[in-house]
Amino acid sequence: MQFPHMDPVFLRIGPLQFRWYGLMYILAFIATYFILRDETVRKRLPLSRDDVADLVFYGAMGVVLGGRIGYILFYNLGFYLANPVRVFAVWEGGMSFHGGFLGVILAFVLFARRKQISFWTLIDMAALCAPVGLGLGRLGNFINGELYGRQTDVPWGMVFPGGGDLPRHPSQLYEAFLEGLVLFLIVRFTGRRSTRTGVAGWTFVAGYGLFRFIIEFFRQPDAQLGIFLGLFSMGQFLSLPMFLLGSVMVFRLCKRSTT
Repeated sequence: MQFPHMDPVFLRIGPLQFRWYGLMYILAFIATYFILRDETVRKRLPLSRDDVADLVFYGAMGVVLGGRIGYILFYNLGFYLANPVRVFAVWEGGMSFHGGFLGVILAFVLFARRKQISFWTLIDMAALCAPVGLGLGRLGNFINGELYGRQTDVPWGMVFPGGGDLPRHPSQLYEAFLEGLVLFLIVRFTGRRSTRTGVAGWTFVAGYGLFRFIIEFFRQPDAQLGIFLGLFSMGQFLSLPMFLLGSVMVFRLCKRSTT
């Protein structure tokens, strides 16, 4: 199956180019605002519309700065040590979910202190937003024809530009489905069923860790890193602790609520 070649630029106005990947980020931030606003009303939190907008801004900065720093540290430190000016060349790509995740946590700690509100309440709310952003982001990766999967002979394998002549797993779509839609439904279900603060947040941590660990077996490893121990990728090494810690914390929180 040939990759459905799509122009990564959806709109051109003179010298200006508007790309699908950037649009996905914008849509994710818009969706995040409305989800957070709805959760604020449902939880009866003392946050105004401007406060929610500020929270989205804090989260966006955490995603962008943390994602960039995480990519540099986890995936390509040697290159950037040799080419420090390229650290700022974000248009060349290079973002890490795990770095962005840590960035959002730090941003929410600062916001929680500023507004004197429960950090874990904010994290539970953010756990509903993250899968939306992940799903849209992976669709953007697919449109760009990047972060494709390993070679395969499955009927839906695709020949990606830049990926050679053999079909590969459309792993971006696997991630959009599992880390996006499925994880959103799981987090929403657990968040509604449990009144324990933190359950939704830790459910997201465990769910993402599990899904990312599984999908990494189908995703093409980063060329500069390859496979560790002949089997695992860097993404799996970073995701496994998320699954284990998240599962333990969900179990402990649920056990407390029944005692």
